[in-house]
Amino acid sequence: MNVKSFLKLVEIQTKAASVTPFALGTVYALFAFHDFKPVNFLLMLLSLLSFDMATTAINNYMDYKKANKTHGYNYEKHNAIVRDNLSESSVVATIIVLLLIASTAGFILFLRTNVLVLLIGMASFAVGILYSFGPIPISRMPLGEIFSGFFMGFVIVFLSVFIHVYDKNIAYVTYSSGIFNVWFDVLVVLKIFFISLPAVMGIANIMLANNICDIEDDLENRRYTLPIYIGKEKALKLFKALYYISYIDIVVLVILKVLPLLALIVLLTFVPINKNIKEFYKVQTKKDTFPLSVKNFLMMNVAEIITIGLGLLH
Repeated sequence: MNVKSFLKLVEIQTKAASVTPFALGTVYALFAFHDFKPVNFLLMLLSLLSFDMATTAINNYMDYKKANKTHGYNYEKHNAIVRDNLSESSVVATIIVLLLIASTAGFILFLRTNVLVLLIGMASFAVGILYSFGPIPISRMPLGEIFSGFFMGFVIVFLSVFIHVYDKNIAYVTYSSGIFNVWFDVLVVLKIFFISLPAVMGIANIMLANNICDIEDDLENRRYTLPIYIGKEKALKLFKALYYISYIDIVVLVILKVLPLLALIVLLTFVPINKNIKEFYKVQTKKDTFPLSVKNFLMMNVAEIITIGLGLLH
């Protein structure tokens, strides 16, 4: 497998969906806690990217194995295994190596922090693998938006904050007499959740847009996603609403002084994002309008990261 085929197999261009929440959590840790641990930062980045690439490769491999429709844009051109005639053994070997790298880096990170990182990491690994693997993968149910939004949007942000402040008692786990006790500072965790909400909504919308574009193909391949259950019209309304909720969230967080006043600059992205929403309403295809959901996600969340970063200067 050459580099070009590998990058296509893991869909390297989609890794912004995990790196952006990671950057958001990192800059928020600096803003709210004035703390940064570079070794932990690098370990989580390595584990995160390796696992994200592994899950994408698993998803493409399972699509290849289970596809009933073996022609069309989403299969011949989009799936690297078909496009580059990759052997199944090389794909499986690639997945195993990526999972080993992710697991090793994640375990070292746990040793440097505490058991909460291990537990959340294990849960994230399980969801990531079950997303595409198993008798009924999450991606073939109407739950993909919820799981991807929560785990990639919130859990990544929370962990990328926690690895820098694990010693400040914002959350911990104890074990005694066969009982696990989980303690966390509700206010701090809620703040992290709401600053991550644009990432949660943006990632959910990437999945939603993907599923809207694939309704016909998914029906043929027996993937019963959310748009199939609620219908295209309601799915499009949900697509729009999730962006609007994100803007309301930013305004409320500025009013509550959770985010700096500069975060209101994020509102400037409303015009281009609203334009993209209207374009997606007109036509929904993987080739022409699906990328708008990725652009919207990046615009809103990169703007939030930059404004929080600027808030560090004040």
